[in-house]
Amino acid sequence: MESPKGSLARLLEVMIAEIGYVETPDNITKFGKAFRADGKPWCGSFQNWCEKQAGVKVVNTVWTPGGELAYKEMNKLHKTPKVGDLGFMNFNGGKKPEHVARVIEVNKDTIKTIEGNTSDKSQANGGMVMVKDRHISLFVSFGRPDFVEFSGDLPKLSTPKKKDKK
Repeated sequence: MESPKGSLARLLEVMIAEIGYVETPDNITKFGKAFRADGKPWCGSFQNWCEKQAGVKVVNTVWTPGGELAYKEMNKLHKTPKVGDLGFMNFNGGKKPEHVARVIEVNKDTIKTIEGNTSDKSQANGGMVMVKDRHISLFVSFGRPDFVEFSGDLPKLSTPKKKDKK
């Protein structure tokens, strides 16, 4: 059963269904195609594609620093994470974001995410949609989207099957 369009629950349903998706080499994905960014890093395109599929208002994060700036201009950029936020990361200790992921769980020192264009071998350009546990120190900020109210349970992660390229 699908959750209401525009809700965080619906967005997570869409994202969970994409876990295991693998790009065609050189950043070729359905996510990039949808946002005229095929062949480019696609962490933001993945987030935008999932938001669009779920009926969530899309803030363009195809270019990650631009996405962070858009949230800042809307006064929706935060330093404290919340489930559903977009987490903007920098892997070298800098302040400019270079990767974006969806926050699905917040713990004391780590944040569980669903993200595109990552792998076990590469932080930010790995070619796959995965669930990752990230140290909180990697995050420079959090963009908070507007979701339709929903009082039910959020969907649970299941063991994903590898998805073919589409």
